Amino acid sequence: MSSTLFEAPPFDPSRERRKRIIIASIVVACVVVGVFAYLYRYWPEERVVGQFFTALQHKDFEKAYGIWFHDANWKQHPQQYPSYSFSDFYSDWGPGGEWGIITTFHVDTAMVPPSEHGSSGVVVQVTVNGRTKKCFMWVEKKTKTLTFSPFEIQHT
Repeated sequence: MSSTLFEAPPFDPSRERRKRIIIASIVVACVVVGVFAYLYRYWPEERVVGQFFTALQHKDFEKAYGIWFHDANWKQHPQQYPSYSFSDFYSDWGPGGEWGIITTFHVDTAMVPPSEHGSSGVVVQVTVNGRTKKCFMWVEKKTKTLTFSPFEIQHT
């Protein structure tokens, strides 16, 4: 028997149900991926700060200095960093620095400061040694270099 263009195939409820399930699954997957992407949008910067404080916690100040400048081979060319020498770094982050000997730390949160022209970096808030005063680090997005943050994160 031949069929014409105007004859529709019989309705298959199981096929329609499978179609709806596939479409719903794709939508849910997209939403989940979007939520995770939003929640972890500053993960690379938080990870760098975590590595930095882990090095400080292990008293590996040379490694921490390399993380600060995102240059593991900084000892081969220390003259590239005259504005913040290793001795200045050690004064700031060593046992005699503002934070003292770092025994514990927790990366709390990160955000991009509000700016009219966009921002080149991320502010990462860290709790050091359980103190109520927070440490604010600035991480450049492109280079992953660190510095002291000119901004603080205000929670409302």
